[in-house]
Amino acid sequence: MRFRVLAVAAAAFVLAGCGEKADYVRVAETEGISVDVGNLVYQVQISRYLNPGSLEDFQYLEGLPQGTPREPAPGEIWFGVWMRVKNYTDFSEQPSTQFVIKDTEGEEFFPTRLAPSNPFAYRPGPLPAHQVLPNPESAAANGPIQGSLNLFKLKTDALQNRPLVLHIEQPGQEGAEVDLDL
Repeated sequence: MRFRVLAVAAAAFVLAGCGEKADYVRVAETEGISVDVGNLVYQVQISRYLNPGSLEDFQYLEGLPQGTPREPAPGEIWFGVWMRVKNYTDFSEQPSTQFVIKDTEGEEFFPTRLAPSNPFAYRPGPLPAHQVLPNPESAAANGPIQGSLNLFKLKTDALQNRPLVLHIEQPGQEGAEVDLDL
């Protein structure tokens, strides 16, 4: 009997310590929990409203599309979602470009693409094996939030229809969802 218990314990130890990820997380009920999409792991560092009048937030809004005012229209707000993406594989992988925030009424909000001049913007190029986005040497990784920014313009009415859920999609892969903290 003692031998069987030791054998089972040893087998469990070996399987637990093999370094292979067996379970995939597709839903995170809060920020900070990593979710899996394909071979990549996404973690929302933080999400929050942006105030165009604040110096820090003013810089996050650099590179808005031409003709887009920094001050949102009445009934709208800028909302930032900062994230990290990790490639645990031995191969280069392409991070997602497909994000949408949905409220409980089914309203959908898509990210605003920021110009390359914004050093905090989420820019998903091929991610080499065992690397992270944003690059650890970048302004985004070394800033106060330590993540890349996806910028959304939300209707203020959506703030009443919580939780707001970030959906991460990748063609040919099962997507993931993260409930955003507000």
